[in-house]
Amino acid sequence: TAQCLFVIYVSLFQPIPGFDSNQKHLGFVWGPGDILVYETIYKASGGSAGGCPFVHEVRKDEDIYSPILRKLFNESHHIFVGLQRIREDLPSKNKKPQFVSISKNYRSVIRACMEELQQPSLSTLKGVISMMSHLSLWCEQNFNIFCTLFFVCDPLAGSLVLHLLDWVRLHKADVDEKAREVLASESPAEHQAYWDVVISYVLQGRMDEARQVLVKQAALQPAARVMFKLLDNLLMKMPIFNPGETQTLTEFDVKWRHWREEVDHCLQDQSFASNRHLEDICKILVGDEDVLLEYKELLSTWYHFLVTRLLFSHPTVKPTELHYYAQSSMHMFLDTRSVPEPLDSILLAAFEFDIHQVIKDCSIALNNWWFVGHLTDLLDHCKLLQSHNLHFGSNLREFLLLEYASGLFTHHSLWQLAVDYFDHCPEFGRVYLELQIERVPLDTERKALKVIRICEQRQMTEQVRSICKIMAKKALRNNRLGSALSWSIRAKDAAFATLISERFLQDYCAKGTFSDLDLIDNLGPAMLLSDRLTFLGKYREFHRLYGEKRFSDAAKLLLSLMTAKIAPHSFWMTLLTDALPLLEQKEVIFSADQTHELMFCLEELTSGKSVPTPDKPMQVLGTHPLTLYLMAVSLSIS
Repeated sequence: TAQCLFVIYVSLFQPIPGFDSNQKHLGFVWGPGDILVYETIYKASGGSAGGCPFVHEVRKDEDIYSPILRKLFNESHHIFVGLQRIREDLPSKNKKPQFVSISKNYRSVIRACMEELQQPSLSTLKGVISMMSHLSLWCEQNFNIFCTLFFVCDPLAGSLVLHLLDWVRLHKADVDEKAREVLASESPAEHQAYWDVVISYVLQGRMDEARQVLVKQAALQPAARVMFKLLDNLLMKMPIFNPGETQTLTEFDVKWRHWREEVDHCLQDQSFASNRHLEDICKILVGDEDVLLEYKELLSTWYHFLVTRLLFSHPTVKPTELHYYAQSSMHMFLDTRSVPEPLDSILLAAFEFDIHQVIKDCSIALNNWWFVGHLTDLLDHCKLLQSHNLHFGSNLREFLLLEYASGLFTHHSLWQLAVDYFDHCPEFGRVYLELQIERVPLDTERKALKVIRICEQRQMTEQVRSICKIMAKKALRNNRLGSALSWSIRAKDAAFATLISERFLQDYCAKGTFSDLDLIDNLGPAMLLSDRLTFLGKYREFHRLYGEKRFSDAAKLLLSLMTAKIAPHSFWMTLLTDALPLLEQKEVIFSADQTHELMFCLEELTSGKSVPTPDKPMQVLGTHPLTLYLMAVSLSIS
């Protein structure tokens, strides 16, 4: 399976430089967000061959490393989370305005990203930025038309052409820039682009703007003023269906047919025969397809041609009829030798309302999962996506969101966004999150705490323990004992807490002081995690009592550490040495019985014998100097 995936994967990229498939093979290693590809050479006769020094990194989600596209990912994440909060129990009529608003928000962030990519300051990255700008424009065009077809349009009303005109105007805005250039010239009517501007406005159904520009030409030709006035009147009277008005679709259709007959009559009378441009405009108004195709350069795309054709020939077209006109328009507009681009196939599928084909084609054409993931999620919330389980148990929406979020997890900061996407994938989201969260590089303690907080909010206790163990080991390697102990306590790792406690005690023996006193003084119940940690906390408490001159309490605690076997055997001599200043005090700190217990502990330490108890007679003790000193103290107390 891995090899098949790899073949598909590498086929998406350009060939590796210098690679000869006849002499070499490719080896690869999967990484968390990429593949390491290396060349291998095999000899038919066996034996070793010279290795290749080149290792190539193949990333599957290169876009996430673009600073501009990161803004798109961040802003769309907030929109995605807001969409998930729309209550399921709301009536459909109440949810539709919210879905339309969400779709507009997505379009806005795509548009902002596209405009930023077109800034002159990014000219140094011309090739990459041009590609990203093209992809952003491509995404925006698709998202706009999908939202228009799937969310906005009423399937029974005649408002489809109106929405399609808005879509075309949004993506064919260069006419406004050209119009400003023409009108700013000394003689606009004589500008070489004058008629291009007028006809472009007409092709987009922007009759008011076209009339304003035509006035410039009419002023220069007083003899033709009647002809210009007639065309101006036709443009002004052209009916446009507005669903917000009280006019019914039938009334609009009757009105439009009357207007169309009036335009036809002007053509038959050859009212504009003396001016080719005005006659062409009049032919466009009646939907003359041959004339429309003469202005391919102004239309630029077959779907602009489609919308203009519908505007002047079929203004009341229904969404269910759209695919017929779309197919015929593409065949009429494109050259027979030209090969349709991916966008053409996607738009045709959209005009046929084949949502699954749209998603499939977009997944193939685009180089990341952002577009299809968010589109599918929106369609699923609108109940427009027929939910069907894939072979591995997850539905299409969840599969695409999981893929997108997995790509985000390879980035040093975007991984935080991916958490919310996993949260809203009920089938496999938690499993993916548990696997991915452990791969986040824990560069700093602040980042580790952020990861732990995410895990704790989701009751991912195993991941919390794993992260704490990693941070504890890292801190111990850097000789930061306090931090290492803190992480091991948080991980509830008794063995590692014991090891670090030993290091604290070794440091104390070497330096005579404790480090990280604040941590040790405030261990609280955490000291019960291991015996060694308990001893460390209690031994520090002994030093604190001694420093506060609470000698009696300090003596009891010191003795209990040995008799209760809390203190490690290797540390007893240090404890007995700590007892000497208490024995030398003017007032009696240790009682005779306590002093005898100290002697028993010392004897066990020096001879290996068990500590005597009251029901056992005391054995003859050795002659260790400390033993003799304790015996003398005991006799003086008695």
